[in-house]
Amino acid sequence: MRGNRGSRTTPPLLAEEGLVGQLHQMLPPSRGARSRRSASCIRTAVFIFIVTFLWLQLHMANLSSSTSGSTKPGVVSTPEAENTLQQFLNVLPVHLHKFLLGRNSTQNGTDVAPPHFNTSMIKQAIEQYNRYQVVLNEDTFGPLHNDSLVIVVQVHTRITYLRHLIVSLAQAKGIENVLLVISHDFFDPEINELVHSIDFCKVMQIFYPYSIQTHPKEFPGESLSDCPRNIKKEQAQKIKCINADHPDLYGHYREAKFTQTKHHWWWKANRVFDHLEVTKNHTGLVLFLEEDHYVAEDFIEALRLMKKATAIHCDKCNILSLGTYLKTYNYYGDSKNKEAAKAKRLGISTSNIPPSWNFEILPTLYQQYQKAEVTPWVSSKHNMGMAFNRTTWREIRKCAKYFCDFDDYNWDWSLQQVSQNCISHKLFALVMRGPRVFHVGECGVHHKKTNCESTAAISKVLKVLKNAKKHLFPSHLTLTIPANLKKQKPLRKGNGGWGDKRDHQLCYNMTVKDFVLN
Repeated sequence: MRGNRGSRTTPPLLAEEGLVGQLHQMLPPSRGARSRRSASCIRTAVFIFIVTFLWLQLHMANLSSSTSGSTKPGVVSTPEAENTLQQFLNVLPVHLHKFLLGRNSTQNGTDVAPPHFNTSMIKQAIEQYNRYQVVLNEDTFGPLHNDSLVIVVQVHTRITYLRHLIVSLAQAKGIENVLLVISHDFFDPEINELVHSIDFCKVMQIFYPYSIQTHPKEFPGESLSDCPRNIKKEQAQKIKCINADHPDLYGHYREAKFTQTKHHWWWKANRVFDHLEVTKNHTGLVLFLEEDHYVAEDFIEALRLMKKATAIHCDKCNILSLGTYLKTYNYYGDSKNKEAAKAKRLGISTSNIPPSWNFEILPTLYQQYQKAEVTPWVSSKHNMGMAFNRTTWREIRKCAKYFCDFDDYNWDWSLQQVSQNCISHKLFALVMRGPRVFHVGECGVHHKKTNCESTAAISKVLKVLKNAKKHLFPSHLTLTIPANLKKQKPLRKGNGGWGDKRDHQLCYNMTVKDFVLN
């Protein structure tokens, strides 16, 4: 039985009166937090004061900006957007509507920053969140079991996609037994409010503390003394910009907006496996998702069957992959030549361009609903909806040098480097033939469109899942294990963007529990 979804909602933060009491409701203490608070009432008071004050400041700023219009600056609420939202609501149970009907619910999915806030206050709030490690809804769903599933979602600012991911998670069978960890690299009161409204499982928030938002004019952000991206090394050394001696392998200097994603991924993995009190004895799977993913309702059951199958038939399989890029996708759509040419000009591998999907024949794959296959892990194919346990993580963590030194700003390409050059037995994946995780974001790091707020991909995924519904929840899996697994092709040189020695050192330091960036 799932917990009472109506038993816990986020109170409206509309006035200072009663705010401390409301904050207590939103931040119920976990077991670890209870013991710490018993040890230090002063620290508790400081925590409540800082987060309360910041929350009120940010929320009132949002409210004041909302009075002049229904959306954030630069965002236009169109009838088409409202109609699309209504179409989504029409097919959802009423109790899930709240996840799509937050303030500014028709805003786009791009990186729209909220109003400017005091950086030092945000840093303090992040430090308090990370220190207290509060687990929401633990009183309803009980403590985390050592073999339960932990889901970690990397979130930036695209709240529209995050809303739909949460809706998909809420409809998954077995979600009440999960710990959902939301890992942020941007402190946004509206996103925080959305996360606090989750009532279908245990949930906690962690905040990447070395973000561009918290370090806007200094490393790991960008300072005036940093070298411009395209300056020549000789000129950089002449003007003595701070990282002049360390361009990437293509002669370019670092860009913080690209390096942050890899840093965040490495930090959150270290944080979840090694630095959280709630997971310190956890031996089960950790599933990695992103804010613009969408899951099928049987993804937890699929993971359970995959885990069982690997224990019996594939002891070399150390990664489970739920979201593969299939040949039935129309990978470049109608813009293949243009996008490929653009990627070539920018020195970007075409494998990094997100797919433009053709769903006409994809549902037929679910007729092979019980099939999974064993294959060497390939970053461009198996990086979406991947799960592994602490044993695999320890092997990866031992190879921090290979991950942190590899001149590529992509975390998945860096993990491929670890697999091919450090881990003795490599990374092998068990891959579901019918994917249970879908990428629905229209824009990404490598790929920009004029219509980034589009939810067309979500509509297509819903159609696919509707057609495939009778094939979900298989009773068993049939594994395909090739007699001679193909050898992985040697990884070509990286995509660059990661030549700065400061990035290497920061990456190393994240494996140290008590590291603090000066």
